[in-house]
Amino acid sequence: MAKVLDVAAYILSRRGPMTAMKLQKLVYYSQAWHLVWDEQPLFDEDIEAWANGPVVRELYKHHRQRWQLDRGETLGGDPDKLDDSERETIDIVLNAYGDKPANWLSELTHREDPWRNARKRERLADGERGSAIIYQSDMFEYYDGLTSSSAEDV
Repeated sequence: MAKVLDVAAYILSRRGPMTAMKLQKLVYYSQAWHLVWDEQPLFDEDIEAWANGPVVRELYKHHRQRWQLDRGETLGGDPDKLDDSERETIDIVLNAYGDKPANWLSELTHREDPWRNARKRERLADGERGSAIIYQSDMFEYYDGLTSSSAEDV
């Protein structure tokens, strides 16, 4: 199984420069849709429901205090560790979400149940810092439950 840093390195190799926030959201959506389409996680690391949306702490440690990340940065990951199915999921996610601004992606996650449920479990108010885990089961249930036409759009 790939690591989150492998996924991040692949995303950067495909899409080029982007903000750390946007990278975090693309990693999140890659995990979510891989859970639905392949019925297994893309990576094992937990995703947390931070104030600005989903964040993988392990990835955050590698881009901390950096606003922009460049094409070809690996952050310690290896995109060649991804198999064809993993790459296919990420490519579909990048086609659907890759052109969206980071703030738009963050706002989208705030309207979706997985992030909201994690924050609710920990009784976190809007804007409040927290590290509640977004359960993979919540991600699977929510994204799998979207209409088939919406899923096909992704």
